[in-house]
Formats: sequence, C-alpha cells, structure tokens
Amino acid sequence: QVQLVESGGGLVQAGGSLRLSCAASGRTFSSYAMGWFRQAPGSEREYVAAISGSGGSTYYAGSAKGRFTISRDNAKNTVYLQMNNLKPEDTAVYYCAAARGPGVVFTRSSFGSWGQGTQVTVSS
Repeated sequence: QVQLVESGGGLVQAGGSLRLSCAASGRTFSSYAMGWFRQAPGSEREYVAAISGSGGSTYYAGSAKGRFTISRDNAKNTVYLQMNNLKPEDTAVYYCAAARGPGVVFTRSSFGSWGQGTQVTVSS
C-alpha cells in the first residue's frame, strides 16, 4: 500500500500559478505511475494528468494541456503538478493517486492509492 500526502493548494487569482506536491511512501516510488485528479463541488472526480514510473511518459486531459505540467522526482518520492494561467473553473479539490504499475494509465480504477486532497480555489 502507498501512502500519499498532498500539499501546495490555496487561493489564487485567475491567471496565477500554483505548484502542488504529493509525497509518497510505502513502495518503491519509481515502480508505479502517478496521477492527479480533481473534484469540484457537485461533480465527478476527473482525471487531470499522469506520469509513468520513470517519468519518461506523461498524459494530460484536455483541460490541462498547455497550462499544467506533471513531473516527478524519484529521489524525493514526490510528484508535482505545476499549474499556470489558472481559471476559476480549475477550482476543485486536487488528489494525487498511485497507479498499480509503472505505465501511464487513464482510468480512475487503475489507481489503487489516493491522497486526502488539497483545495485549489481560483478567484475571478
């Protein structure tokens, strides 16, 4: 089992930036892909981005392309989500998740461990 702790959320004005971090423990970090999801009030949890165990492959949902960057530091057991040009519709609780294997995956069911979430609020 993997334990995940997110940090870095907060309140930011539209057009601003935030960097989320997620520290992992419990398994060899490079052995599994990592992902970021978000959930706005009244909405389903949605996929944002994912990165392979090695960091060599990434994937972004349409809403994140060109504005968000996922990265990882396997020496620090940490995955990041750099979010630029934030919009009010990016307001949500952001969750990091650990996949069951090293390859990039795209479905919520492919992720076996979840963090507690960090709130991101973008004001207009």
